[in-house]
Amino acid sequence: MRLHVPTPLRWSDLDAYGHVNNARMLSLLEEARIQAFWVSDDTSEHAVGASTAVLDATPGATTVTLIARQEVEYLAPIPYQRQPLDIELWIGHMGGASLDVCYEVYSPALIEPRVLYTRANTTIVLVDTATERPRRIDDRERAAWEPYLGEPIAFRRR
Repeated sequence: MRLHVPTPLRWSDLDAYGHVNNARMLSLLEEARIQAFWVSDDTSEHAVGASTAVLDATPGATTVTLIARQEVEYLAPIPYQRQPLDIELWIGHMGGASLDVCYEVYSPALIEPRVLYTRANTTIVLVDTATERPRRIDDRERAAWEPYLGEPIAFRRR
């Protein structure tokens, strides 16, 4: 199973060639990841990530997340579009203290033909703020994320 996170483009995401800049793609992936996995004041049962948003990012939280690795494969340039991109997310691997978030970035939902622009993977490590050491994924987090556990991204070239 995958989460679908509608992610709008901003004019500042474009480069001089009129498409999304490669470095800005990391920000778009971050936006989708936050919507999917971090608790916010407006997370309701109908929001994207309502069942998976279990990480507390509020000031004073006992856990922070660090990015250990990111890999992005750009398949086609993304032109500016008013409708949000459809970013699909799932967990490609869940370890003791880390998880791999997988992404496929598609053209806006309901727009044909559907175009796959980008594939990506982010390795996230959960860190205890008091000890500054990795901490184990707890039972609540594991239960929330397991339904979204799937095959890792198969990149074309490594």
